[in-house]
Amino acid sequence: MIDFAQARRMMVDGQVRPTDVTDRDLLAALLELPRERFVPAELAGVAYLDRDVAIDPKRAILKPMVLARMIQAAQVGRAERALDVAGGTGYSAAILARLAASVATLEDDATRTGRCGEILKGLGLANVTAVTGPLDAGWPAGAPYDVILVNGAVEVEPHGLFAQLNDGGRLICIFGAGPDGKAMLYRKDRGEIGSRTLFDASAPVLRSFTRAPAFTF
Repeated sequence: MIDFAQARRMMVDGQVRPTDVTDRDLLAALLELPRERFVPAELAGVAYLDRDVAIDPKRAILKPMVLARMIQAAQVGRAERALDVAGGTGYSAAILARLAASVATLEDDATRTGRCGEILKGLGLANVTAVTGPLDAGWPAGAPYDVILVNGAVEVEPHGLFAQLNDGGRLICIFGAGPDGKAMLYRKDRGEIGSRTLFDASAPVLRSFTRAPAFTF
């Protein structure tokens, strides 16, 4: 039988800490949250490996190192509100819930949202709300947000999500498909969006943020 507590320690010590993730609250969340409960039962044994883990054909939990670095870069504050886009079964939302005042985790499939809500409720995370709607439309009912995390790669800038950022708010995502992807941090300052590249990263492309095919004659 797998010792999942040991697997979490190995994940943090072997994958996360070596990439300069030093935020104590974030590290504590990674050490405590049972990542294996957010993946299909048959994949529990690979939940802590250095890889994305598919939870269904359209969604995956990002690899631990990438997710941890993205969340640390967002500098989530205790009094802040967060939106977790394409949150799947809720692993990233559960991490954010340990760092922020409240989290809305958005999915475009009601079945996935229901599963997410069940897992989060079972973990006693009362400051997370699982909601269903188009990913590129965000969740206006809870806006504005101080932090928006996009769990996947985008091929176009998510302008619909930018509009839901508070002044000083940050959005973090992976821009670009395949090996050319980059983790990006966007910040709203007096209505203007600035950006900077953080590190090389890859993730499954989210269909809601794919580039329209170019017209050819």
